Parts: sequence; structure tokens; C-alpha cells
Amino acid sequence: MKLSEFKFDLPADLLAQYPVENRDESRLMVVHKDTGKIEHKVFKDVIDYFDEGDVLVTNDTKVFPARLYGNKEKTGAKIEVFLLRELNKDLHLWDVLVDPARKIRVGNKLYFGNGDLVAEVIDNTTSRGRTIRFLYEGEDEEFYRLIDSLGETPIPRELQREAEASDRERYQTIYAKNVGAVAAPTAGLHFTPHLLKRLEIKGIDMSAVTLHVGLGAFRPVDVEDLTKHKMDSENFKIAEPTVGMVNKALDNKRRVCAVGTTTMRALESSVSAAGRLKDFEGWTDRFIFPPYDFKICSGLISNFHLPQSTLLMMVAAYGGYELIMDAYQEAIKEKYRFFTYGDAMLVL
Repeated sequence: MKLSEFKFDLPADLLAQYPVENRDESRLMVVHKDTGKIEHKVFKDVIDYFDEGDVLVTNDTKVFPARLYGNKEKTGAKIEVFLLRELNKDLHLWDVLVDPARKIRVGNKLYFGNGDLVAEVIDNTTSRGRTIRFLYEGEDEEFYRLIDSLGETPIPRELQREAEASDRERYQTIYAKNVGAVAAPTAGLHFTPHLLKRLEIKGIDMSAVTLHVGLGAFRPVDVEDLTKHKMDSENFKIAEPTVGMVNKALDNKRRVCAVGTTTMRALESSVSAAGRLKDFEGWTDRFIFPPYDFKICSGLISNFHLPQSTLLMMVAAYGGYELIMDAYQEAIKEKYRFFTYGDAMLVL
């Protein structure tokens, strides 16, 4: 397929700047692949589409405050440093993006807070990418506390606003556990403790994978031929308890639903020759776009994504290109809210 086939006009006022007051009261569009039927619900109604023995698989990654603002030595110029991933825990080496990049050269020192944290630039990786080393000799626990206190919640630039105090809690799923993501797995933002309890009482199993969401999923596709697009690698882990639960559901012909495209990518990156899930820990750069033969899931929960995004492409691969693109036009007509803090879609 071609990039241009995923282009559509999204009215600016449909890009959600803030989340709804109650997580599970976002709107929910339910799309049925077999009939093409589209229903309009509220997210907490999602429980009505699952039965005892079905499995919802979530992504339990936890977003860390990855956006730091500091000053360059000597000139004092204000610099943004976006932490992408930790390369070496002992040396405090990090892969980062810097802005404005033209001012940041190898050997420069950067100061954060009142000099509480200092970093040295040790390598150029891309036009905006750098490798930096934090010059810190204290305990690891204290180092991460400093990052947590100095960093800002990395809400997407597309929201065109500064992060606020409320974002620290709302730009995080309620089941987030394993720190490492620089972007939230947004389909999971709609769950509440009350909804999880209702699912448990109904006998619907919840299990988790961990995929640390990077910025690669949001990087614009700049080639018309989708086969030439390369995804950035993201670290993920699928442990035995999840493997056992998912495979039991498959063997019993129960529904397995991925909560989010990041969860779906992890599941599809670890499938055995027999079409069953297997445990794994490592990296994936899998790019899923139509046509694609999904092996594990019979359901997908996802937010409404931006035009020409890799996330939209995966949803279209799962639900069928024409049906999903029609559903998106229906969402625009019905004024669903798009993107990170927007509404949800359940594809069955």
C-alpha cells in the first residue's frame, strides 16, 4: 500500500488537547469486521463485548519524565534534552534528542536545575540525536529521583501546549509498572480501577506485556512505498504467565484482545511456528500495515490516530483498510476526539 492512501482531513478541533474528566467515559466506537456494523458507545461499555475466559492483554510500560530543560555551559543558552533510552546504566550514558541541535556539539556540558545534574555531550548520532553522559557519582536511586524531579511529562508536541501537573497522572495508565517509555500506550488510558474490577468479576482475564514505547511510532513516514519505511526498534518483554494465559484462551477458542497497537506489535513479534505466543525478551522493529495476517488477537482496542501514521496503518491492517477508513470518516462526522487524549475504537 501507499502512504497517500492513509491521508484524510482531520479538523483541528477534533485533536483532543486534554483528557475527559473520567477515564472510562471517553466515547467508544465498536467496529465489527464480519458485518461492517459500527456502534457508538461509552468506553466502560467495553465489558459488554467480552465473556468469561476471554483475555485482554495490556502494555504495562511506565512513562518517565523524559523532557529536560537545561542550559549550555558558558553561554547559558536554553536547551531541551529529550531522553530516548539509557544505553549504559553504570556510566549513565543516554541516547537523546536535543533542540536547538545546531548549538550542541561534542564536548559541551549541559546543566539542569541549579546545577543539580550535569551532562557532557560525547557523540553525534543524527542531526538532532546525541549521546550524553550524566556526570553523576551518587546512588542510582538518587539519580533517577533527580531525573523524575527535573523532567517534564513528555506529552506529544502535536498537542501544542506545555505539560501541566495533571499530565503526570493522566499521561499514564493506571496499571503502569515498568519504567522505560517516552510515550504512553494510549489505548490503556481509558481503564479505571472500577472497570478493571468489573472485568475481573465477569471472569475476563487481564494479562500484560511490556513494550517501552519510543518516539519511532510517531516518526512521520516519508516514503510513498510503505515497504521502504523502517520502524525504530523498541524493547519488549513477554513473560511466561502471559504466554500461558493467552495460549490457553486460544486453545479454548476464547477471544484475545490487544489493548493498543504497542501491545499488538509485541504479541505479533513473538509467535511460534504453531501460531501460539512464546515468551521473549529483546527488540522489535516490526512494521504492520495492510495486508497482514494476524496470528494471535481477535480484538483490538485503539485510539483514533493521526493521518498517515504507522498506528493508523496497523489498525487498518487489523480491521481491513476500507472498513477502518470508513469508520474514521464516521468518527469525524460524529465528532469523536482524536489522538493521545482522545476517544477509543474497539475492532472485533
